[in-house]
Amino acid sequence: MINQLKRKKNHFLIGAALLGSAAMFAQQWKPAGNKIKTEWANQIDTENVLNEYPRPIMERKEWKNLNGLWDYAIQDAGKGAPKKADGKILVPFAIESSLSGVMKEVGASKELWYETSFTVPDNWNGKNILLHFGAVDWKTDIWLNGIKIGSHTGGYTPFSFNITPFLQSGDQKLKIKVWDPTSDGPQPRGKQVKKPEGIWYTPVTGIWQTVWIEPVADKSIKELKITPNIDESTVSIKPVLTNATYGDVIEVTVKDGDKVLSVTKANAAEAFDIYVENQKLWSPESPFLYRMTVKLLSNGAATDEVESYFAMRKISKKRDENGIVRMQLNNKDYFQFGPLDQGWWPDGLYTAPTDEALKYDIVKTKELGFNMIRKHVKVEPARWYTHCDELGILVWQDMPSGDAAPIWQNKKYFDGTELKRSNKSEQIYRKEWKEIIDYLYSYPSIVVWVPFNEAWGQFKTVEITEWTQSYDPSRLINSASGGNHFQTGDILDLHNYPDPDMYLYDANRVTVLGEYGGIGLPLEGHLWKTDNNWGYVKFKNSNETTKEYVKYANKLKGFVKTGFSAAVYTQTTDVEGEVNGFMTYDRKVYKMDFKKVHDVNQEVINSINE
Repeated sequence: MINQLKRKKNHFLIGAALLGSAAMFAQQWKPAGNKIKTEWANQIDTENVLNEYPRPIMERKEWKNLNGLWDYAIQDAGKGAPKKADGKILVPFAIESSLSGVMKEVGASKELWYETSFTVPDNWNGKNILLHFGAVDWKTDIWLNGIKIGSHTGGYTPFSFNITPFLQSGDQKLKIKVWDPTSDGPQPRGKQVKKPEGIWYTPVTGIWQTVWIEPVADKSIKELKITPNIDESTVSIKPVLTNATYGDVIEVTVKDGDKVLSVTKANAAEAFDIYVENQKLWSPESPFLYRMTVKLLSNGAATDEVESYFAMRKISKKRDENGIVRMQLNNKDYFQFGPLDQGWWPDGLYTAPTDEALKYDIVKTKELGFNMIRKHVKVEPARWYTHCDELGILVWQDMPSGDAAPIWQNKKYFDGTELKRSNKSEQIYRKEWKEIIDYLYSYPSIVVWVPFNEAWGQFKTVEITEWTQSYDPSRLINSASGGNHFQTGDILDLHNYPDPDMYLYDANRVTVLGEYGGIGLPLEGHLWKTDNNWGYVKFKNSNETTKEYVKYANKLKGFVKTGFSAAVYTQTTDVEGEVNGFMTYDRKVYKMDFKKVHDVNQEVINSINE
């Protein structure tokens, strides 16, 4: 009994020491710098950072979040692992961000090193352990317990490793090296540049989405490719499996809330269709989602089980009674109207401080009366797309731009020489674009793919468009939003600032206004920069700004009747030096009258049916 008491006391002392150590590190962390911040920055708990399940379209019951305070070091590229840390960084916030607690630049001549330890829960014994990274920008090398287990390039897509063979007893030591050339390289990077100004923003280097582990059986579900077909009242399920063998079975239970609608079993190696009786169609006005439980059965026993969902919706195009090619949602003419959404945060840069913050901009977009978001040259964490699915918002997904500056042939069909990328640059683009489509394929909110923006890095437009159409025939392809126009894809996309204008029209494709507006209003106390703030036009107060917005919207209504099938207003929030958002960068002030904007936006959307 005395020995047992001693052991309990020792356990208590060890636990107290660990708690004290964690508390000490938490006290060490604070947001870096003196830039403006969102209200969510005050809610950061270093012991519980972005702790929601990272992949809700394919959710398992067990997982472990590895976010938190890690060691970091910056050193010259090409050297071995650092001998000591420079300090603590809060993962998953990029090192240049305030919420990382560091706010330092890295650049192409340096490498960023991370190190942390974690334990695998005892009740996961006998399972394979997957190590997941939501996104790391750009080239990542990973070591576990001193063994290099893999590498990854690409700043916008998730990747994972089966780390089971490399585990040891007790603590697992994870080390990561990241190199990101930002604007010194040809890779997709969106608005990041090493010298931010105007419409260009701060670099984002390293881990910027959740790092996590989960246990899976040897036979498991890797992903689900889900394609609805409302014309046939079916949904196609194509499972991608790990170590499945002939005779294994996929079982899908479809539910409306708690009510079971159907149970379907199929050969695990086959794609299969499920009939959806009395289908409920998904739209921004009625974002109904069917829930699914998907099991992998081997010899009658379930080796894996995930929760998922799907929506019955169709995006298409059709010539109307006036000869105009219109976008349709669920076989009805539907005007798509939304803001340019860049997904930047003053405190977290690429990373929203909390899941509530991640959802906030979508909620406000709906409150403004929009039905669509153009996700601009950035890809978001999986939870963002699920929020769009659940809240009901259509998404145009851009490919993040990269490589050389635009070669322009403005406001007409292109008759010049396109950018010639190097073989390496072209391979990077193709690899990352395919990975982005694979990652996002099953989210029903996404209705348009946008391979190029404003001729930046635009190359082999017809070939890239046709490949994209062939790879995903279920969505519309907007070849080059505001870029050099080729008669390929489904959409001709014009940009015009500040007010709407239709300077080209395509009788055989959908014609849209992919960007306009940019009405600026700088508000003191909510500015990223105290000087040199930028907007296409600038006003002095909310009333003037709202009045100008309504004027543009009324002008846009006329173009809806004569040919536009969608429009994108710039933009959701201010971003760094840009002051043309509906909200300030810190999301603390609405810069326009939301009620007036909502009402006129609804008039624009409904004018297609007048």
